Amino acid sequence: MNELAKKIFEIAEKSAPEFGLFLIDIHLRGNDRNRIVEIYVDGEKNVSAENLAELSRVINDQIEENNIIEGSYRLDVSTPGVERPLKFLRQFPKHINRKFDLQYNSGKEELKIKAKLDSVEADNLIFTTEKNLIRINFKDIISAKVLISFS
Repeated sequence: MNELAKKIFEIAEKSAPEFGLFLIDIHLRGNDRNRIVEIYVDGEKNVSAENLAELSRVINDQIEENNIIEGSYRLDVSTPGVERPLKFLRQFPKHINRKFDLQYNSGKEELKIKAKLDSVEADNLIFTTEKNLIRINFKDIISAKVLISFS
């Protein structure tokens, strides 16, 4: 992570909890004349557009006040969306009863399954497949994506 990204990361990480949010990731794209700053946040409850807009204003004000980015830039603050895998244990509880596309280390091999999240117990995630109940420690998860359900 370069210095610019570190500065913006620190601002976002400090500001997000004011709105009940936590920082997931930050991406910088473009060049010095046309920078795009993408900040991904999530919450333990559903995230509102109002919270994202308020957080965006706070981060933007900090960037401007501290003259962190020279030239023009666009700031996008959003949730990661369902296409991105979950990165933190604290993201899972709000997805209880949803289906996941999982890749994890079973201790013997890497496995890929589709399963429903039943519960979160400390560092363990309890999933149900069509045949089994599976307990997976969070540290063993390689990738976990929420599957979209249209029913």
